[in-house]
Amino acid sequence: MNRIGDIENKNILLLQGPMGDFFKRLDNNFRKKGAKTFRIGFNAGDFIFSNHDNYMPFRGRKEEWRDFFIDYVKKNKIDKIFLFGDCRFYQKIAIQESQRLGIETFVFEEGYIRPDFITMEKWGVNNFSKISRDAKFYKNLPDSIVLTPKILPANNNYFKMALSAVIYYLVARIFLFRYPYYKHHRDLTPVKEFFYGLRSYYRKFKYKNRDKVITEKLKKELSKKYYFVPLQTSSDFQIKEHSKYNSIEEFIEEVLISFSKYAPKDKLIVFKHHPMDRGRKDYTKFIKELSKELNIEYRVIVTFEIHLPTALSNAIGTVTINSTVGLSSLFHKTPTITLGDALYDIEGLTCKGMSLDDFWRDYKNVDYHLFKKFRGYLIKTTQLNGGFYGLFPRELE
Repeated sequence: MNRIGDIENKNILLLQGPMGDFFKRLDNNFRKKGAKTFRIGFNAGDFIFSNHDNYMPFRGRKEEWRDFFIDYVKKNKIDKIFLFGDCRFYQKIAIQESQRLGIETFVFEEGYIRPDFITMEKWGVNNFSKISRDAKFYKNLPDSIVLTPKILPANNNYFKMALSAVIYYLVARIFLFRYPYYKHHRDLTPVKEFFYGLRSYYRKFKYKNRDKVITEKLKKELSKKYYFVPLQTSSDFQIKEHSKYNSIEEFIEEVLISFSKYAPKDKLIVFKHHPMDRGRKDYTKFIKELSKELNIEYRVIVTFEIHLPTALSNAIGTVTINSTVGLSSLFHKTPTITLGDALYDIEGLTCKGMSLDDFWRDYKNVDYHLFKKFRGYLIKTTQLNGGFYGLFPRELE
């Protein structure tokens, strides 16, 4: 636990974690190491996945949360705080006040580098991350930074994740009366979540064979003849907090209009739906209708299940808002432009400062030596080898 310092005899507060038992396991490990742990939950879903002997429910209104939090951490002399995500209302307030009070706060998030890592950073993640955005900083790092310890498979279990989500939403909904003022960042409707899950499976198998054929074409006759656009989830805080876009449709429209005007006329564009949004959103009709209006429908491909590394490695370039897929694109040496704020939007890595209109023809190649140093630094300082629904990170054992 060297990244989080000594925890023996420390008072540690855990707030809302990822749905499931990850934070409960973390709590138990902290106790084994001699820490005194505390837990605050905001709904019955948090309660069901917590140890109950140190659990404190917050049942007040949003306006009361700041004062409640300040009083709680002072009263219990909290030394360190752990939470998941930094853009949700309760987490944002906690981070603001913990910084003001000088309490170390560690934020968990999905891995920047996937599938075998999760993210843990002090004070914030993604565009709130404190890591340097200066290319010179990484160029001056020793070459040894690119050497990473042995990476074990995270083996995330999709069924465990889905089951955890169903239980969380179901319990939270049934006992919503116990937390009458709680506002979740998504709709707390288990029936909807179950429906989205079923539809996700349906679409996965519906498009599996078709997209397998498309993947082969990308690898062969279409290699280096298309631009790649990985779509992000419709409810992604990366969109709400770290971009100018109000919706994914707005992003798609900007990309297609620019592509129709400025991209080489013999090149194609390939869209891929996000797997976590597969059951919620299908942008196919929207993309096809807009493409028809722009008279480029024959140059546009919409997919769900194509093989991501194949799509990235054979693309001319990748266009994203700020998805972590952008990091994978750089890994495959594919020129990349971000249209939102991204922690990897660094001169020499991405086409930083370039307009989308210019990107189609004047993209810049990736400085791969710089990327390897950046990636090595990212792994050593922000990534934990493991998953929320698979291998528990050995750094937290």
